[in-house]
Amino acid sequence: MEKNNKHENVNTSLFDVDGKPEFKKAFPIALQHLLAMIVGNTLPAIVLTNTLKDTQYALTPEQSIYLIQAGMFVAALATFLQLYPIVKLGLGSKLPMIMGTSFAYIPVITSVAVKYGLGAVFGAQIIGGIIAFIVGMNIKRLYKYFPPMVSGTVVLTIGLSLYSVALNYMAGGNGNPNQGNKEYWIVAIITLVIVLICNMYGKGIVKLSAILIGIIGGYIASLFFNIVNFEALSQAAWITIPRILPFKLEFHWDACLTMAVMFTVNSIQAVGDFSSTTTGGMNRQPTEDELEGGIKAYGLINMLAAFIGGLPTASYSQNVGIVSLTKVVARSVLKITAIMILIAGFIPKFGALMLSVPQAVIGGATVTVFAQITMSGMRLITSDEMSTRNVTITGLAIALGMGITQLNPVALEKFPEWFRMVFTSSPVVLSTLIVFILNIILPSKTIEEEERERMEMDK
Repeated sequence: MEKNNKHENVNTSLFDVDGKPEFKKAFPIALQHLLAMIVGNTLPAIVLTNTLKDTQYALTPEQSIYLIQAGMFVAALATFLQLYPIVKLGLGSKLPMIMGTSFAYIPVITSVAVKYGLGAVFGAQIIGGIIAFIVGMNIKRLYKYFPPMVSGTVVLTIGLSLYSVALNYMAGGNGNPNQGNKEYWIVAIITLVIVLICNMYGKGIVKLSAILIGIIGGYIASLFFNIVNFEALSQAAWITIPRILPFKLEFHWDACLTMAVMFTVNSIQAVGDFSSTTTGGMNRQPTEDELEGGIKAYGLINMLAAFIGGLPTASYSQNVGIVSLTKVVARSVLKITAIMILIAGFIPKFGALMLSVPQAVIGGATVTVFAQITMSGMRLITSDEMSTRNVTITGLAIALGMGITQLNPVALEKFPEWFRMVFTSSPVVLSTLIVFILNIILPSKTIEEEERERMEMDK
């Protein structure tokens, strides 16, 4: 829609990338985007903080809060760069994308942090960002090596590897002397039930905010069971600004290699989100320039994020879903979302509030997220042809990747330490390498060709 204003035509359409709709129309949709991403953007920092408890690299409450705040700040910057690209440098996609801290990196960042500390995570993230930038420059040549079967196997393995995290949280969290007490399980189940009810029976903003509503419900239940700790909330400041190098950078080659593999895979995965956005919201495929600019921006923002303490950031599929559902692609709408994310990044009380949420609540809410990640991987795999070749490659990659992390440590103690770090700390890396390499070296055969071979054997 266009309206005349001081003899100028102003595009006020919600359904045009360059549209500038009125605030009263744009705000409800912008709020939906915020509610869809806000919990996911904070949870990786919370998971990492809780994982490091009772280790030599445990974080102080101030550091934990800062980790959440930096993640919000980086998410806002990354979103702005995608919405309003730096054209001369070829950075950004100019597509309605919301960026945020990614669940996909949790298995890797926790394994690196437990072994080397948070500084090693950010050192490896810089290397990963460089790799992603290079992938963006060569996306046209690399994309063919990541068919749905390969990327789906990676996503499926990520989902499977996170189940133990969610279930341990539901029991109260590792390192908790009272882990397993019935109040933790009760709160976790209440949270899960609320999320399921909102997901299955809710509509509109209730359905989109199912996880947030579940966390609020679980939080209220936690107050009755007296398992909420308000200490960090009471001590947190009202305003903070991002700092340069809040954590000393460290570079360990095994951690860098592990992160490089993850960034390569997630760069290719981002193509799927860009494609879903343009297909669902604009009825077209993304251009090569949009893909290249979007992935290069993703790589650059992650390099910069490491210097201010922001965990790995990626495109958010749930927000892609909102774009596809509503068809609202006006960048000015998502700009409002980015501004709200940025404001939250300057308020430590917000981060402290999120940290006060008991682990049982986080577990009850995230187990559904991890289940959705797993099923997304399965859908990707089955969207490819399920020939004997593809089934074998996929099954072998998942079996070896998941299996090696569940071995008794004695079975691997004779291997070099670097080998254990790269290949056994997270199932995602080994599964990714196996499915990627086997898909290249094994001869491609369709179901029809395999059937023809069996028929010839009967002759």
